Amino acid sequence: MTANAKGLVEASQSFIRQSFFAGREFPSLDAMVTDAERWSKEVAGRRTPRALEGRTPLEVFVSEEAGALLPLPVVPYELATWSHPKVGPDAHVKVGRCLYSVPFRHIGKRLDARATPEKVQLFLDGECVKTHPFQQRGRRTDFFDLPEEKVGFFMRTPNWCRIQAGSVGPATDALIAELLTLNALFRLRQAQGVLRLVDKYGSARLEAACRRALEAGDPCYRTVKGVLVAGTENEAVQQILPGVEVPAWLHGPGAFGTKEEER
Repeated sequence: MTANAKGLVEASQSFIRQSFFAGREFPSLDAMVTDAERWSKEVAGRRTPRALEGRTPLEVFVSEEAGALLPLPVVPYELATWSHPKVGPDAHVKVGRCLYSVPFRHIGKRLDARATPEKVQLFLDGECVKTHPFQQRGRRTDFFDLPEEKVGFFMRTPNWCRIQAGSVGPATDALIAELLTLNALFRLRQAQGVLRLVDKYGSARLEAACRRALEAGDPCYRTVKGVLVAGTENEAVQQILPGVEVPAWLHGPGAFGTKEEER
């Protein structure tokens, strides 16, 4: 819109406010709309401004403008907020108070974000690359936007780990349950790591290693893997005799180097 046209519109709006609304009160919105239509046709539409060279606005509208009008859109006009966020290293952009995922190939790029009360659209060079339902705050992640190695981590949820552990055996089930009792998301990677060991060592060896780790009182990924690497999953755990207090597990002299070797 040019500066002249914008000024004309603003002047017209000011004129309407002063001449139609000034000093009037309306009992309802419908009454105001009805009176505004009557005033436009019978008062404003019959004036003869100098710019129209003797013609009235109503005559110009009927002869030139009415035929050029388009029908109203089927969907009402939707207010939108635009922003220009940058895709972070985690393949998310911040729009408002919420983080939305985008395909990871766009990491580091600037996108145009269009947010409405219904959805958030993300554009790159005019092309829509992602659409999410609007969310007030928090995070919305489509796992298919992430690299394969990240998808594997998020899709293997704590519930998935418990189901897989139960199919291996009771000891594995107990060990995974112990890992995920507290801070499940923080220790999720450990639980996933334990279950991945079945691919290399098989279910029977993993079950035995988990049983040995539980008996030793150290149910963690590092212990289970160490037992499997050493091949000691079927060895009995050394038990302390009842009534005997042992301050530490002592090793013989052979477990340590001589003074000459240390030097």
